[in-house]
Amino acid sequence: MNQPGIHEDLAQNLRLLCTYYKSIAEVCRRLNINRPQFNRYLSGQYKPSAGTLRRICEFFGVEVHEIMLPHGQFERMVQVRPQSSAVTESSTSEVSQRIEELTHAYSAGLERYLGYYFEYYLSMSTPGKLLRNLVCLEEREGQVVFQRTERMQAQAGEPACHNRYQGVACLLSDRLFLIDHETLNHHEITQTILFPSFRNRISRLTGIKIGVSDNSERMPCCARVVYEYLGQEVRIRKALALCGLYDCEDASIDLSIRQAVRNEMGPEERLFRARH
Repeated sequence: MNQPGIHEDLAQNLRLLCTYYKSIAEVCRRLNINRPQFNRYLSGQYKPSAGTLRRICEFFGVEVHEIMLPHGQFERMVQVRPQSSAVTESSTSEVSQRIEELTHAYSAGLERYLGYYFEYYLSMSTPGKLLRNLVCLEEREGQVVFQRTERMQAQAGEPACHNRYQGVACLLSDRLFLIDHETLNHHEITQTILFPSFRNRISRLTGIKIGVSDNSERMPCCARVVYEYLGQEVRIRKALALCGLYDCEDASIDLSIRQAVRNEMGPEERLFRARH
């Protein structure tokens, strides 16, 4: 039962995170939550639903269990973390402002691509492994935005960690362009360019991904990528459980996908190119 003040720690933590932004109205706009509803969370009267709370935490770059901590403990945690750990207005708005006009202008035609995908490519930080991620494309305020989630597990039996990337998509001259940034440490921006599907039913999209290896080397890399369409709705936990690093010859990954993400170049090729 929701009663005034019973979620006071959550409310104070939310109010603290909002101070990293220009205004609460800006937070509501970017979260796509109406202001009266968000005000109820800020007042401590109501606790967001599990799905809404997860979305709020992903936006601010904190974990669900962290935002529920006693306010004093949460405040200390935010203070000692790098400033970018709480997604600030300055750290995210520069990219979005530069491409906002472009993405609004070139979002037409992307409606058919909305939904969930498995993303496959050879890992940039773990050579010899194939990475499967979960991607969700959705429409918000006239833009097609997406979230890409990596599930990484250092060793079998250890808890998995999740790296989240948020970005925008646009369709220009029969090519899909996806640009995203890593939401916790803000140390990477990636670009993916995909061939569109000309079939009535979307099954797979192929293309090229450009990014930086997530290790101490931080080497700029380019890899072939495959997006496998899953549908408009999925069981999130089940889908994420299937994400992670795989051996390149793992039979649980379709042979056609394993072949499509190989990064070989032919003797006649002078540039690294995508392949249909």
